[in-house]
Amino acid sequence: MATAKINPCTGSTLLQPISDLINLPIDQVNFVVCQLFALLTAVWFRLYLHPSKTSTFVRHFVATLLGFYFALFCFGWYALHFVFQSGITYTIMILAGAEHMHKYCFVVALGYLSLCQVTRVYIFDYGMYSADFTGPMMIITQKITSLAFEIHDGLARKDEQLTPSQRRLAVRRMPSLLEYFSYNCNFMGILVGPTSSYKDYIAFIEGTAYHSKYSETNGKENGKYKQSEPSPKMEVIHKLAVCAISLLVYLTVSKSFSVERNVDDAFIASTPFYTRVIYLYLSMLTTRPKYYFAWTLADAINNAAGFGFNGYNKDGTPRWDLVSNIRIANIEFATSFKTFLDNWNIQTALWLKRVCYERCPYNPTAATFLLSAIWHGVYPGYYLTFLTGIVMTKTARAIRHNVRQYFLGSSTHKLIYDVITGAGTQVAISYTVVPFVLLSVPPSLKFYKSCYFCLHIICFLVITMLSLKPRQIRDKPTENSLHQEHLQGGLVGNNSHSATDNNSNQKRNAT
Repeated sequence: MATAKINPCTGSTLLQPISDLINLPIDQVNFVVCQLFALLTAVWFRLYLHPSKTSTFVRHFVATLLGFYFALFCFGWYALHFVFQSGITYTIMILAGAEHMHKYCFVVALGYLSLCQVTRVYIFDYGMYSADFTGPMMIITQKITSLAFEIHDGLARKDEQLTPSQRRLAVRRMPSLLEYFSYNCNFMGILVGPTSSYKDYIAFIEGTAYHSKYSETNGKENGKYKQSEPSPKMEVIHKLAVCAISLLVYLTVSKSFSVERNVDDAFIASTPFYTRVIYLYLSMLTTRPKYYFAWTLADAINNAAGFGFNGYNKDGTPRWDLVSNIRIANIEFATSFKTFLDNWNIQTALWLKRVCYERCPYNPTAATFLLSAIWHGVYPGYYLTFLTGIVMTKTARAIRHNVRQYFLGSSTHKLIYDVITGAGTQVAISYTVVPFVLLSVPPSLKFYKSCYFCLHIICFLVITMLSLKPRQIRDKPTENSLHQEHLQGGLVGNNSHSATDNNSNQKRNAT
């Protein structure tokens, strides 16, 4: 207990009595309290600092000031890393010019993040898995690099060189220092994110987001909504209910299914293999609610502030998923490895696609995998998970391409296929992400050895036996898009709303 109180990564100890009472680390208590306070602040921000009532300067200033306060409360003076990382990259943007700023900002931001991750893990506390200052830095790194590439697209490249999505996101002027810090460190996303495009954030601050989304919607059923600003109230209430359930599961059920038990010698020796598989699934299932809680609460905070409106559904109901990071139902009932990961950490997958895969002229698959691995951190378990995920993804593609077609003749056969692949997907995901939770190599290899590396062996056999048949001739962008979706699914997930646009042209024109 004494070590936890003096941990250099811990911010305020004001809530230590609550931490002791509920037996949660002070870092996590600070995080939850700040997020709940951010939720209340977001409602006030939307109602009393609405664009129709105040200037954009005030909205930027207040959002930034509150963001720095939350960072200081949670991380103490380690929050200065956020200021330094943002400040040095803004200086690079000003001095380097639009032609090369994206390269320099990418290297500096990612390098500084990696340096902080190494010092936190190997100098401070290896295995500390509570809130830490490098978590927000991961989001800030995404924002810095995304904005640098968007400015490069808007100021240094011609429109005909850009894909439609790049053209839409291109930034045509340098942001002011206040706008830059507001985008990187606003109170809605300073702790968890999620990442958003700079133009979407500025449209929210300036109050033009609704108008742009109105112009994108089609159909008569949406016309009646164009005169009023949709309220996020029901969406926020729904997401808060999801948060409450997720937190309850994490605080109760999760304690009964420790992931570490999967590598316990006594458990391995005394438990039948099929029982261990069931326990593996349950132990990984009960680790997900903490991510559901954090990401859904972050989404609710943004929505409560009025950020996240994404147009209307066909029935006229507003969509508030512009910055959503997960789709829980699609995750838990996924019938393929790719579908599961398509709905996990969506905004990070978009970042990988936009700054790496679409732009890398040589071997974008390997480059995207490497970037994802470096960005996540220095724990070896992360790399084992990513490597296994790549193999799993390729196997799932081979099975789907060669086998699925034989089960589409009737609804009964399709149902059988979905049940089998659904169960297989959940086991494969659980098997893959164990090293991500265990963090280090020895226990991870011990786990795989206890399972006889069975899924690794099966994957290599399937890939060998079910070599992909020649596909019908398709255009290269579509092929690359499919490859990208599978790759990002294998690493961090993907966003089904955003397909890769004209990858071939982009790679030829990338600089």
